[in-house]
Amino acid sequence: MFRQTKRRALERKNFGREINRNLTYNDRLNLYQIPPIDEITLDEFEGWAIDRLKILGEIDSSILRNRTVAEIEKIIKPLLEIYLPFNSNHYSGSSSSDRDIQLEHERKKDHYSHFILRLAFCRSQELRTKFIKNESMLFRIRYNMVDRVERMKFVDSLDLDWELVEMDEKEDLREKLVVCSGHEFSEENWSNIKNDSVYKVPFEKVPELVENRRVFIRYGKAYVPANLQVSLIMNEFSTRLERALEMTARAMPRLDEDERIIPILQHLATSSVLSADYGEAGDVNKFNSQKGDIAATEVKKLVRHFPLCMSNLQTHLSLDGHLKYFGRQQYGLFLKGIGLKVDEALKFWRLSFSKIPEDKFQKEYRYNIRHNYGLEGGRKQYRPYDCKSIINQNATPGPGDHHGCPYKHFPIDHLINNLQQMGINDKFDLNQIRDFVEKKSYHIACTKVFELTHKAQLQGKPLAETINHPNQYFGLTLEP
Repeated sequence: MFRQTKRRALERKNFGREINRNLTYNDRLNLYQIPPIDEITLDEFEGWAIDRLKILGEIDSSILRNRTVAEIEKIIKPLLEIYLPFNSNHYSGSSSSDRDIQLEHERKKDHYSHFILRLAFCRSQELRTKFIKNESMLFRIRYNMVDRVERMKFVDSLDLDWELVEMDEKEDLREKLVVCSGHEFSEENWSNIKNDSVYKVPFEKVPELVENRRVFIRYGKAYVPANLQVSLIMNEFSTRLERALEMTARAMPRLDEDERIIPILQHLATSSVLSADYGEAGDVNKFNSQKGDIAATEVKKLVRHFPLCMSNLQTHLSLDGHLKYFGRQQYGLFLKGIGLKVDEALKFWRLSFSKIPEDKFQKEYRYNIRHNYGLEGGRKQYRPYDCKSIINQNATPGPGDHHGCPYKHFPIDHLINNLQQMGINDKFDLNQIRDFVEKKSYHIACTKVFELTHKAQLQGKPLAETINHPNQYFGLTLEP
């Protein structure tokens, strides 16, 4: 899709005159107020954005699954180490100069990837809302990762219009401030507040704290102690980001002439349903939990381990003795990924196409099966389709077609009927899946179905990861 040579992604004619080529990143926390202006390669432009999107996709999935902030942090912190490192100025590198180079690279990647995704997600209100929600949560996780001194330094650098509460006023309100902090009044609890910063801000800036009765309010001002300032700074972050995205959307027409960048941005925006496994489906055996290859005659025995998109294809293949082209591609590559080798694939499809004469099968189908295994034509190794490909493919299922994502393409009554056949009968569970479908969170609906049909395996706990690949679903069902 993109050129292999490292062409420059940010050119002067599109992004304005350079004013400074020596940006430094002294702090790891960032409100992203200053756009980047250095040039980067097209590979960096796309690669950095994809890495950030893996983090945001996992955050989005976790929020949709109603995970707590603590649970989300537990999931995201290991991913940050891989995709968006967040090291402090004092971490132990191999040498001072090497450490500075690494920190500069990490923070530059963070800075640029945020602004690249702004370009991708500014195009509609729905995309902007999702981006703000997920970026705000990412900021919150990172804010919680830094120590008190670093937080204070960062907040002081922002020149915010927060009013510091003087000691006299704190003394007058001592009991109210302690009680609103969630503690009974005592000299020890008062001492904690007395020795820390408290800010006065308009109460509408901290709706989360007001809703949970965590702050004292007087004359329209909320009194926010230091330990709750994450809500304040998050509000500041999301408010500024919302304004910035609206400005970016107005500027987007100036980018429409750039044939290199627009396809990348469109690709990033449509990939936003994915989580941390995005772009890593190259290894067709990545999710193969089969200890070895499978035979053609074993496929039907394994159907109970398939996601609905694949079990549906097998059902219609058995009923009709045939699948149309897109169904054969989707199902055939899935079977390839779980360990069905080419010779067994030829046997499987020949047995399944029971109504088709031998000469017609050899003439019309054999070549395509071998082609998917890289044995014909350009000898390309085709990958099993991930959820993004299945959900966003241009070939919408028509009459007689059975490919696609059931959570997207099935009529809701037909989907519910299929779920009931899988043993999901509780109305609350069915309504929850319906809600995910209505929100177009198809991969979350599939993940929920996995959880409901594998309760014993999961011991009643939610699945730690989000389903974003049919072969991943299959592999997870076979885990002990």
